[in-house]
Amino acid sequence: MVQTSPPSPPRAKAGRFIGGFGVQVLAAMVVGLGLGLLARSLGPAEGQPGYGLAETLHQVGAIFVQLLRVLVPPLVFTAIVASIANLRELQNAARLVWRTLLWFAITALIAVAIGITLGLVLRPGEHAVVDLATAHAPRTTGSWLDFLTGLIPSNILGLQASTKLVDGAATTTASFNVLQILVLALVAGIAAIKVGPAGEGFLAFNASALAVVRKVLWWVIRLTPIGTIGLLGNAVAQYGWTTLGQLGAFAGAIYIGLGLVLLVVYPAILALNGLNPLRFFAGAWPAIQLGFVSRSSIGTLPVTEALTETRLGVPRAYAAFAVPLGATTKMDGCAAIYPAVAAIFIAQFYHLPLQLTDYGLIVFVSVLGSAATAGLTGAVVMLTLTLSTLGLPLEGVGLLLAIDPILDMGRTAVNVAGQALVPTIVAKREGILDEAIFNAPPREVGTDEVVPA
Repeated sequence: MVQTSPPSPPRAKAGRFIGGFGVQVLAAMVVGLGLGLLARSLGPAEGQPGYGLAETLHQVGAIFVQLLRVLVPPLVFTAIVASIANLRELQNAARLVWRTLLWFAITALIAVAIGITLGLVLRPGEHAVVDLATAHAPRTTGSWLDFLTGLIPSNILGLQASTKLVDGAATTTASFNVLQILVLALVAGIAAIKVGPAGEGFLAFNASALAVVRKVLWWVIRLTPIGTIGLLGNAVAQYGWTTLGQLGAFAGAIYIGLGLVLLVVYPAILALNGLNPLRFFAGAWPAIQLGFVSRSSIGTLPVTEALTETRLGVPRAYAAFAVPLGATTKMDGCAAIYPAVAAIFIAQFYHLPLQLTDYGLIVFVSVLGSAATAGLTGAVVMLTLTLSTLGLPLEGVGLLLAIDPILDMGRTAVNVAGQALVPTIVAKREGILDEAIFNAPPREVGTDEVVPA
């Protein structure tokens, strides 16, 4: 068992925000809500008076998320390599990995059980008045082969490209695959250790690069209130409010399930492991807030990892491995609650009976499916994997897309909370959690939250 050293006193520059970071984000959410409602009332469509405001909110939010996402590849790579080097100091490294995966599965199992129960009790598919004409199959679907194709890097940078037609013209966009970057970093870190002294220079350079990336990340985090205004304002102005009433029972079932997981299951798990739930949420709250407004676990990853280390007391060597892995495969909102309720909704809407074995398949897909679709992103991918496994019509996905952004806010917040929860629980059970940091009143978010001292 590794003994943790007493926490160093916070530096004076830890928090210079007037009113505090959390207060600023809450204020930004209020401003974003107001601007979004204003744009909505003026008309957000092109040619309407509110279009300029709605487009501005959209661009501000998109730029902020893009700034976060661009830091994910270098952060994941350098943090994983550094964690591999530091894991040499942990005698129970292999057990940490398996315990992490086990708790991923345990929490997913609880979440999908809640989703199935809500789907059967509330029966949202029987209360929907959505037009059947909106049913259509999505362009992106999930497959059990996605894990193998996503696991093997297609190039040394973990980049992938996609081409689609936009107004008759072919547009190619590049993106990154976090799972492939994680694999590349694991291989590079292990190789650097195996070559002995020849790898020390690489590890030293990687440590310097990680410090630089964390510094840049801090600059981006300072923009969170501005990004929050754009993200929430755009969501209110643009997405799905007119059809929310038609799918009110479905949306209600999803948010009830998310609330039960976030506010009942997670606190119960923390309490059973001797941890104060209020302290956990106080420490992880900035990441949960950002996940809610950004609707991106990957975009929130840098903040989640930083807070897991500096506010929850999880050792950096372990957190740098567990949090990126969780952002790739740990999604209680998108991969457990949502596909369970949505699959039952679609079956009820099309009057297709589900047997006991079908519910068993929903559990199976929810527990293992997020790993199978780790090369891809989005709740729609998990839903299509669930529907294809059950033999339900994929066209049913189109019924739910109109309000998906509204649901995605809550799903992502639960995802992020779970990605911070599991490393905290495992660290506690393995005796490596710095409980002095965990139990301390949370400091303001500052440079030392993301930059190593």
